[in-house]
Amino acid sequence: MFNPNRMNGFSKLLGMTLLGAVLFGCGDNKTASTPADTATETKTVAITAIVEHPALDAVRKGAIEELAAAGYKEGENLTVNFQSAQGNMATAGQIAKQFVADTPDVIIAIATPSAQAVVSATNTIPVVFSAVTEPVEAKLVSKLDGSGTNVTGASDVLPLEPQIELIKELLPSVKNIGFVYSPGEVNSTVTLKNLKKIAQMQGLNIVEAPAQKSSDIAMAAQSLVGKVDVIYTSTDNNVINAYEALTQVAKEAKIPLVSSDPSVIERGAAVALGVNYLNLGRETGKITARILKGEKAGDIPVYSSQKLDLLVSKKYAAEQGISVPQSIIDRASKVAE
Repeated sequence: MFNPNRMNGFSKLLGMTLLGAVLFGCGDNKTASTPADTATETKTVAITAIVEHPALDAVRKGAIEELAAAGYKEGENLTVNFQSAQGNMATAGQIAKQFVADTPDVIIAIATPSAQAVVSATNTIPVVFSAVTEPVEAKLVSKLDGSGTNVTGASDVLPLEPQIELIKELLPSVKNIGFVYSPGEVNSTVTLKNLKKIAQMQGLNIVEAPAQKSSDIAMAAQSLVGKVDVIYTSTDNNVINAYEALTQVAKEAKIPLVSSDPSVIERGAAVALGVNYLNLGRETGKITARILKGEKAGDIPVYSSQKLDLLVSKKYAAEQGISVPQSIIDRASKVAE
């Protein structure tokens, strides 16, 4: 039989339970940003790179690893969509438009051309660029300490003075430095301009060798034979993508290769001094996680690496006709025999 008193007691108990739950939920939740709590909602991160090569692949790997450390695990509560433009700017633009149409939570754009394409395609979806040397010159942000827009990121900018000093230590009699680059990449043209200024102040000459495409790298390097004492390369994506072609010319002509991309120490550089791209990717992932947790991209300053890795390859140095001084070997974080 229905008992109203019994029902009233149940209602009171239910009400107290609900009240307790509400009061508990309204409290100061100290674990709101812990990895366990991110599992309540699946997020989508779209990643694009202008091309696939070891340095840019390391950025992507580091970003995904750091997102997982922050609680966003691919296949669980994170969907990752990766697309490479295979070195083609038109393809980069198509990928950017498709990503914007897909409306992911964040777009990570690796390398300057891809970042420019994505930033041109959206002013609403948060964009985190990475491996961009000159984000202001590339017109991705107007300032580095918080853009106030939907864009932030991690830069691989590095001072050029240590690069010149390294070249002089490697080859004390150096006079002419070759520079192979892509004139279509803003980061490379800015690097060339700054490199010329610094070299001139030290009585050195920069001999430039432009290459529009990766397939032009060998010809550009060949044009430097007999004109330079060493070839220096920056983080130019076309150059890095075709580094083996550059290595072959350097080996045949006995011209040492010095790079600011540590990943090419295994592909032909005698000495490399530059940013650790796996770590840069991790910083990219940290920024992305902050955005996924609610921060605005425009409030987050652009990250720049403060630590450079020095790597040496005795094998490639010997093939290119030089012996690396012990002073450089002693400082190197890695020496490949």
